[in-house]
Amino acid sequence: MNEGWTDITFNGRDPVYLQVVRHFKEQLATGRMEAGQIIPSRRELGAMLKINPNTAQKAYKEMEEQQLIVTEGNSASRITLDDTVLRSIRSELISDAVDAFVVSVRKIEVPVDELLDIVKRKYLERTDIEKQAQEGGDQA
Repeated sequence: MNEGWTDITFNGRDPVYLQVVRHFKEQLATGRMEAGQIIPSRRELGAMLKINPNTAQKAYKEMEEQQLIVTEGNSASRITLDDTVLRSIRSELISDAVDAFVVSVRKIEVPVDELLDIVKRKYLERTDIEKQAQEGGDQA
């Protein structure tokens, strides 16, 4: 049940609770967490991530408002079964990343074709690096 939660690194810019929500969405988008899966309690999450329990509560409240998780009574919180919500997560994450990228690159005034070539090359390089790292870790 704790898988996927502990591999988060917090930055100093964004509120911690929003970083927890984003991490949760990334875990869903990559299939590390699944629809209907029970998630740690707020207290457990706070302890696992070494964050204030109030921050964990705030993250859960945000995820409930976004309908990412469902909590019924005293039962454990679960990931939503709503396909529409689950499908929108990946698109949202991609869109957010592209928006941030475009804002920063636009200042340099790179032609779109050149930019797309660079992005494709870098993406493939990163994929190769990650694949090599995984293979190296598997051999250890």
